[in-house]
Amino acid sequence: MPDVSIDHDTLSPDGATSTTASGAPVQTRAARLRAFWSDFCRAPVAVVSLIVIILLAVVSFGAPWVSPQDPYDMASLDWMDAFLKPGSVGAGGYTHWLGTDNVGRDMLSAIFYGLRTSFVIGLSAGVLALALGICVGLSAAYFGGRLESLLMRIIDLQLSMPAILLALVLVAMMGQGVGQIILALVVAQYAYFARTTHGAATVERGKDYIEAARSTPLPARRVVFRHLLPNVLPPLIVVATVQVASAIALEATLSFLGVGLPLTEPSLGSLISNGFKYIHTDRTWLSIYPGVFLMITVVAINLVGDQVRHVLDPRNQR
Repeated sequence: MPDVSIDHDTLSPDGATSTTASGAPVQTRAARLRAFWSDFCRAPVAVVSLIVIILLAVVSFGAPWVSPQDPYDMASLDWMDAFLKPGSVGAGGYTHWLGTDNVGRDMLSAIFYGLRTSFVIGLSAGVLALALGICVGLSAAYFGGRLESLLMRIIDLQLSMPAILLALVLVAMMGQGVGQIILALVVAQYAYFARTTHGAATVERGKDYIEAARSTPLPARRVVFRHLLPNVLPPLIVVATVQVASAIALEATLSFLGVGLPLTEPSLGSLISNGFKYIHTDRTWLSIYPGVFLMITVVAINLVGDQVRHVLDPRNQR
């Protein structure tokens, strides 16, 4: 029987490429991250989009400190400041760079607070949907048989329904609120992760390293999460970036329709809806500026996700 050498990825302190027992070089985790970042930076548009996302995240989560006004503290609002045009100075002595709305609320502050809600909902729904989708997809691919058929038919049925329609039904049943919106988005989006996980895991399931792991007395959860999961993560990362942007857009849509967050919660969708009635007047800033920030956020996340997909695509590997 021929001597078979097993390659082990050995991490070195400086993250440099190490060698295996067979003498072949193996990239360490730090080296792979550097290679990923180098390939990612080949697209200036993606880098600029990433910077934009970071800046928007910083100002949104730092909204209580960078905003000139707490737009949802009714005691701090002055009704005399209602409908001030962009660049006007209000009774508080500061400049309303994006104007004010019908109750004297500073639009820039309201947008910052709304962005914070969008990021919280988008990231929370994305992470939870990813976790649920991974569990469903891996279970179906690993165990196969009737369980795989049952789970995949449920996923196919859900994917045949528009996500916005399913989210509308769920929110109508559960009511308004951040928790309810996140739960509705998780249920509406986990099927995308499950389908992607199942497809990638089905390919990996038939490979020799999985067969070898299954032939040992290792528990199923160790084989799934230690050996199978790491090899299906690249396509899931791409789907996750897209679904975070989709979750932000869905939340804004639900709030615009009046079934998302209540009026007391900051939301870009509710800001757009509040100003939509004035869209045919000279107060167009009420809905245009929140819409512009929403568009920039969604487009930037999608551009970053597109570049991540390009870098992780095996066909583009050097």
